[in-house]
Amino acid sequence: MTNRVILLHGLWMNRLSMQSMAARLRRAGFRPEIFGYATVLGGPDAAIPRLVQRLREEPGHLLAHSLGGLVALSALQRHPELPVPRVVCLGSPLCGSAAAGGMAGRIWTAASLGRSADLLRRGCEPWSGPAEVGMIAGRAPYGLGRFVGRIEDENDGTVRVAETRLSGLADHTVIQTSHSGLLFSAEVARLAVAFLRYGRFDAGPPHRKPE
Repeated sequence: MTNRVILLHGLWMNRLSMQSMAARLRRAGFRPEIFGYATVLGGPDAAIPRLVQRLREEPGHLLAHSLGGLVALSALQRHPELPVPRVVCLGSPLCGSAAAGGMAGRIWTAASLGRSADLLRRGCEPWSGPAEVGMIAGRAPYGLGRFVGRIEDENDGTVRVAETRLSGLADHTVIQTSHSGLLFSAEVARLAVAFLRYGRFDAGPPHRKPE
């Protein structure tokens, strides 16, 4: 299986936000590549064709934070033939974001979502593609949510855990970290490596059966 991993950042972020995770993946034996895209002025419609082209050139896993997860799954739903074995999403509101909906409803914040607004509010269709998709969600409520209204239920300060539970995921886990903290957590990196290798967050090397 490929050891290439393409990393996608989230809204208002850039390539630098994924450097720490890329370094951890590299130390674990993977070959990370960071995919940068304009989240506000370009948005998913500009990013998806570029991502599709990179995946057509060479197979690879995907690891995506927040909006990046929606971009990743949208690309795979449009092109299910792409050679992507596994996808790890970090705090991605795959079921749609209440925080983004709140921002879109206010004149003074709507423009900040740019061309990513529709996908963030709508989310993705239930997953049924060939790639195995895992989600790592956070439950430390420190982040954007406090500025756009109260976020109900367990959340990472920006995204509700319930918004990450898309039907069809291969695995889902919740840890004690905030939305931005998902990018810098050693525990998140460990879980991501396990999923990329074995398709489960709690998995290890398979035991050989006695002959």
